[in-house]
Amino acid sequence: QVQLVESGGGLVQPGGSLRLSCEVSGNIFSRIATMAWYRQAPGKQRELVARINSGGNTLYADSVRGRSTISRDFVKNTVDLQMNNLKPEDTAVYYCNVIWDRDYWGQGTQVTVSS
Repeated sequence: QVQLVESGGGLVQPGGSLRLSCEVSGNIFSRIATMAWYRQAPGKQRELVARINSGGNTLYADSVRGRSTISRDFVKNTVDLQMNNLKPEDTAVYYCNVIWDRDYWGQGTQVTVSS
C-alpha cells in the first residue's frame, strides 16, 4: 500500500552536486511521519545520511553535515536530499525511509562519485 520511489541518482564528478527525491504514496499520513535517507556502499553496512521529523527537525551524519540538506514538502509528500561537494566516499545506493507504523523503504537509487 505504502510506496516510496526514489529518483535523482546518477554519476557525478567529485565536487559536484545531486538532488535526490523520494515520493511517498499510499495509505499513510505522511505529515506526522519521520522521513530519512540512508545509504549503503558495497561491502559496508547501511548508514543514516539524514533524517527529518514532522516538526522539521533534522539530523545529519557527521560525514555529510555541512554538505547536505534534507527537506520535505507536506503537499507533494516528498522528501529531498540536496548533496553538494560530493566525494568518492559518497558513492552508494541511497534509500528513502519513512517511519509510520513500521519502517518503509524505497528500492534505492545509485549515486556514483568518480572522475
